[in-house]
Amino acid sequence: MPARASGRLGKSLVSGPPLAYLLIFFAIPTLIMVLASFRTPGEFGGLAPLVDENGKFDVNLESYSRFFTEPVYAEVFVKSVWYALFTTLACLALAYPLAALIAKSSRKYRDLLLLLVILPFWSNFLIRVYAWMIILGPQAALARAVNGMLAAFGHEPVPLLFSSFAVLVCLVYVHLPFMVLPLYANLEKHDQALLDAAQDLGAHAWQRFWRITFPLSLPGVYAGAALVFIPALGIFAIPDILGGPNDSLIGNLIKQQFLETRDWPFGSVLSIVLTVAALALAALAAWIGRRGAGGGSFDRA
Repeated sequence: MPARASGRLGKSLVSGPPLAYLLIFFAIPTLIMVLASFRTPGEFGGLAPLVDENGKFDVNLESYSRFFTEPVYAEVFVKSVWYALFTTLACLALAYPLAALIAKSSRKYRDLLLLLVILPFWSNFLIRVYAWMIILGPQAALARAVNGMLAAFGHEPVPLLFSSFAVLVCLVYVHLPFMVLPLYANLEKHDQALLDAAQDLGAHAWQRFWRITFPLSLPGVYAGAALVFIPALGIFAIPDILGGPNDSLIGNLIKQQFLETRDWPFGSVLSIVLTVAALALAALAAWIGRRGAGGGSFDRA
């Protein structure tokens, strides 16, 4: 067999299975969803026949018009973006010092700390979410402590469970490891000599952080932000379990359209809008990361 043909065969064997997997489980379902968004919902749910009684193709833009003309759906989408943004910023604020601590720890303790970060993944996602129902329940110690403090200042007690607070707390808890791990992977590679040189030149700890450590860690920040923001944007289980009647997000709306209302065309439209928004945000994060890497950390400093 010629060397060129052998090389092509080897590339096909290596890249063929992943490409087939992406085609079957991602590209084709996405195409089906796009086609369904132009259809009409059936009388008993699902999709109406593609060809109507008059022999014409039943293809329309009614579902898209519904999304862009009824403000309630835009409000839900904006609320989802706000929840995802808050989750991302809160995870960044909590994960950065933790990742820095792990990166600066000795090898003996570093492995243990990393194990503790990934330990929640060893249990089922829904079990961890339901555990917060116990933690935030009205008879739990946390709720009693919070309402006791409020009562001391003359305020009425507030429910922690089935509220926006419960949704946001659980969103941060679930996505925090996805911010810690990219930040740790970045911070662990920093050259200590740069900080020592800055200290010799008279830079105090705050200046060393903002002018050296933080600019060098921006690729980890961007990666962690993408890993947190995109899943948080489309999540539906946490608002379903811990949220109140006003905490439905875009993911809950999509699930409702497919499983309860059975309006598949409109559910497809919502899914497409969510997918496009996630892809646009991922592309923006990648562009910012490339621009930051091309500009150089010390030029910005």
